[in-house]
Order: sequence, then structure tokens, then C-alpha cells
Amino acid sequence: MMPAPVPPAAVRPADAASVRARGRALGTSAAVALLLVLAALPLVARAYVLYLVMQIAILALFALGFNLLFGYTGLLSFGQAGFFAVGAYACAKILLRVPSLPLGILGGAAAAGVAAAALGLLSVRHTRIYFSMLTLAFGMMIFSIAWKWRAVTGGDDGLVGVPRAPVGLPGLVLLDVSTLDRYYYVVLVVAAVATYGLWRLVQSPLGLALRAIRDSESRAAFAGISVPAYRLVAFVVAGLYAGLAGALLPPLENTVTPPVAHWSTSAEPILATLLGGIYTFAGPIVGAALLVLLKDVIVRVTVHWSIVLGAAVIVLVMGFRGGVASIVAGRVRARPR
Repeated sequence: MMPAPVPPAAVRPADAASVRARGRALGTSAAVALLLVLAALPLVARAYVLYLVMQIAILALFALGFNLLFGYTGLLSFGQAGFFAVGAYACAKILLRVPSLPLGILGGAAAAGVAAAALGLLSVRHTRIYFSMLTLAFGMMIFSIAWKWRAVTGGDDGLVGVPRAPVGLPGLVLLDVSTLDRYYYVVLVVAAVATYGLWRLVQSPLGLALRAIRDSESRAAFAGISVPAYRLVAFVVAGLYAGLAGALLPPLENTVTPPVAHWSTSAEPILATLLGGIYTFAGPIVGAALLVLLKDVIVRVTVHWSIVLGAAVIVLVMGFRGGVASIVAGRVRARPR
């Protein structure tokens, strides 16, 4: 007579709570240490290193917003570059008229949020490939507007001479951030505050509801969750983060041109999220750092950098299924106390 199978040992709630608490403490310590290192970086690093870190911070914000939509809600958008461009152009237009950096950044993010709310009403009624194709179509429409509406966007020339305006209000206290190292601190503070805000959001009941919709739309609806309304909220928040990331770009580059709205720009947060990890909050941040650094190294070696970068991304995605951050987080959780 065959012996009865032994059921796996159940995970006790106390053990699960202990693992979560240990992971949260490690994550908080790592975040504080990273912020301290980044704050001290201008004291020892060259201007080009600061420029790369700002590029990573901008892409990380862009990818964090995208992952709220993809990893937490289960909606794959191919058109996030449209909101990135709306934020960039709105910020540039404001700064060319009013010398106030906070006004430009907030105005760019708000403009992208309004655009996301308008397009989200039409997009979130659909799911899977239909949702993805709709977002791609809307994104390419914004790209065409940026390319053709020369009176507003400057056409293929773009908007040039965008200043790094002071922080403050005209006529009152103003803080000069025209140099690269001072603007670096603006980007660092905005990225840190926005990242903390999104972390609080995904830990809130709203974040739990979005994960429930991702796991089973029908069960979430049966539990009383308004699926279209929550999807729209996630879409607008993702658009706000894309716009915020876009608004940080013109003061850094002093220009904004139509390629920021192209579909290839939408691929960057997708690649960063896949590299870092979809189901880990820090995944898009890790992936953004990997993607920017990989591109920087490969561009120095060959003019065919896109082929080499594509091959490197394929190897990393296939070799680190679930993302680099997910594998590291899993090993930390599995480490004996």
C-alpha cells in the first residue's frame, strides 16, 4: 500500500510577517544609503557622471509610472512616450515664457495628467492587445502633432534655448540652478519625492485593488471593485509620472524635439521594467540604471550600438527571468536569519 502524500508545510503568518518586515527594513536601509551616496556625488564626480545619473533618474521615474500600469494593473501600454512628450513640451513652453522651474515642472506633469485622463477614458474600456494598440495609436498621434504643429512645437526643429530657470517665484526668493550640479539636486529631490509617493500608493488599499484587478478582473468586480474606474486612476497616475519625467528633460538638454514622442521612446520604460523586474517596486529603477549604463558603454565601442544593445538586453532578460531586482529580493527573503 502506497503511503499517503505528505502536504507541504504551511507558512505560518508570523514567519511571513517577519520576512516582510526584514525585507522592508533592508529596502529602507538601501534607499537611505543610495540617497546619501547620490547627494555626495557632485563633490567627487565629473559633470558627465552627473548627467548620466540624471538620465537614469528620469528614465526610472518614467518606468515606475509605466510599471504601475503594467506590473500592478496588468495593462501593457505602448504609448507612454506621448505623455512623456506632453510633459516635456509643456514644461519647455512655460519656461520660455515664465522663469520659474517649479512652475514648468508642475505644469508639464499636470498637462500630461490631463492628456492621460482624456485618452484613458477611451483606452481603459479595452484590455490586452486592443488596449495596447489603442495606446500605440494615441502615442503616434501625439508624435505627429509634435512633428507637424510647427507654430506650437517648432516642428522638426523643436523648441530650443529652454533655460534652467531658478527655483522659486519671480519677484520673491529665487535659487539659481543654472549650473549642472545644482540642477542635479533638483532632479534628485523630485525623483526621490515622487518615488516615495508611488511607493506609498502601491502599499495603500488602491494599490491592493489594482493588484486584485491584475490577478482576476472578474473576482475583483465580484468583490465590489469598480474595475474601469481603478484602471483609469492607474492610467492617469502613469501619465502623470511620464509627464513629470518628461518635464525634467528640457532644462537638462536645453531643447525638446519630436523623437521624445516616438514609439521607440515608449520602448525604453518597457525594457527597463523587464530588465529590473515587473513584480518588484525597485525593479524599474534597477532596470533604468542597467539600460542607461549599457547604452553608454556600448556606444563608446561600436557605431552599431543598437544591435549590440538589443542582443545584451535579450541575454539579460532570458538569463534573469523575473528581472534582476526580483532575483536579488528572492535571495534576500530566502536567506536564513
